[in-house]
Amino acid sequence: MELVPIKIEHGEEKAWEKICGLSRDEICGKTGAVFDEKAGAFRLRCFGIDFHVNPCEMRISAASEKGDLFLGKLKDFFRLSILRYMNSAMDIPQSGRLLRPEDVKGGHKFTVGTHVLPLDEIAKKYAKDPEGFIAKGQEYGAEVLTGYGDAGIRLFSLPRVPVTMILWLEDEEFPAKADLLFDSTCEFQLSLSDIVWAVAMMCSIVMLEG
Repeated sequence: MELVPIKIEHGEEKAWEKICGLSRDEICGKTGAVFDEKAGAFRLRCFGIDFHVNPCEMRISAASEKGDLFLGKLKDFFRLSILRYMNSAMDIPQSGRLLRPEDVKGGHKFTVGTHVLPLDEIAKKYAKDPEGFIAKGQEYGAEVLTGYGDAGIRLFSLPRVPVTMILWLEDEEFPAKADLLFDSTCEFQLSLSDIVWAVAMMCSIVMLEG
């Protein structure tokens, strides 16, 4: 699958500088991060992996090799998602109201061209394998959900940005189907539809890894 790069509106360096100017308490309070004195950076748990983020050095590193996927193959998506999240995040409760990415303001573009999420590929991969779907999600820190399709998981792409993924198995009447949904508060936590799409794409790709 070809990954289409995204660009940040006002320049990455300027956005990092803005975060660098915030106090530690403000960043931790709104993002759910913890400042790691030993590492001299903020520790942010994403996809079940601890990442160290140093805004003033514009540097992101992972505490384990599991982070290599996000710092390598998915680096453009991940870096800009972290950047936008640390600028926009709010300490507010989740609404419990789920939205498809295309229902987010400006999300209509997710239904055409290179922005279409590979949900059909996920459905095909796990069409008869709900256990595999759940196991793959748990590799990336997902919670198992009940009452959602034939299998459901919740990935924490960022501390305050849960992503629900639902699998419907194939049967004699219908092909398999996969859905991806955000809590409606994602529009406050990420603020740009392009970043919502980047997070959705990362969640989709991790389910196709291996």
